[in-house]
Amino acid sequence: MKKPLFIGSAVAIVTPFTDDGIDYAAFTKLIEFQIQGGSDAIVVCGTTGEASTMPDPEHIDAIKFVVDTVNKRIPVIAGTGSNDTRHAIELSKSAEAVGADALLSVTPYYNKATQKGLYEHFKMIAESVKLPIILYNVPSRTNVNINPDTLKALSEIDNIVAVKECNLAQVGDIINLCGEDFTVYSGEDANVLPLLSLGGKGVISVMANIIPKDTHDMVVKYLEGDTKAATKLQLKTLNLIKALFCEVNPIPVKAAVKLLGFNAGKCRMPLTEIADNNRDYLRREMQAYGLLK
Repeated sequence: MKKPLFIGSAVAIVTPFTDDGIDYAAFTKLIEFQIQGGSDAIVVCGTTGEASTMPDPEHIDAIKFVVDTVNKRIPVIAGTGSNDTRHAIELSKSAEAVGADALLSVTPYYNKATQKGLYEHFKMIAESVKLPIILYNVPSRTNVNINPDTLKALSEIDNIVAVKECNLAQVGDIINLCGEDFTVYSGEDANVLPLLSLGGKGVISVMANIIPKDTHDMVVKYLEGDTKAATKLQLKTLNLIKALFCEVNPIPVKAAVKLLGFNAGKCRMPLTEIADNNRDYLRREMQAYGLLK
């Protein structure tokens, strides 16, 4: 039986870039904030971590740093996806070598692979490593969807254990087809409770960068049967979530992390700094939530 890698909230952590690398002292503070705040896992070098702008040596160094800093306190899940299957395999092997607990592998973007191509892509990655793999289905960014039948076939591969699913409309079909052994996590902060109601086990979250405890508590309370408290938390987050996605992720969340007093660094080009009016909007919503005075 495949056990969930985590139950609750995994933060898709931002990467605090400098002009020529990563601010590892700032990264340490962000990691400790997450662990102390109750995050159940850390996803490093995902979309929110701007992995697409990271050269391979920096990418692997970032994964190793998080692995070493976390030091087995919670699972570290490394983003190693690519639209080049060979490149994804190389990154996955390297992440395994530096001690990652699991991998997050996004659907190949731009190429627009067929369902057969998606199956073969993920099968080849899975066969190249021993680590458990979470697939990442995010059609809004990749312009391709992993269909439920394809996920069913992929779920039969031993070390493909879960999906981070952003297409809520197909979650019921995925759970019906793949069964309880295959874990489904929400990839959308605003849809955590709807996904949990269908049998999901948690979220890989952007908002957890600034509200790790509430994100964790929302999931745990729901799964423990306190649906009223969980619903209250989900509803409370909705306006904050809108602000965190007022520009493309991770532009607003990095601004939010800075407003909390952490050094989140700049976004790397082609992403730019948040517009002044959106920063003001974000600040107002953080104040309304109780994060800022």
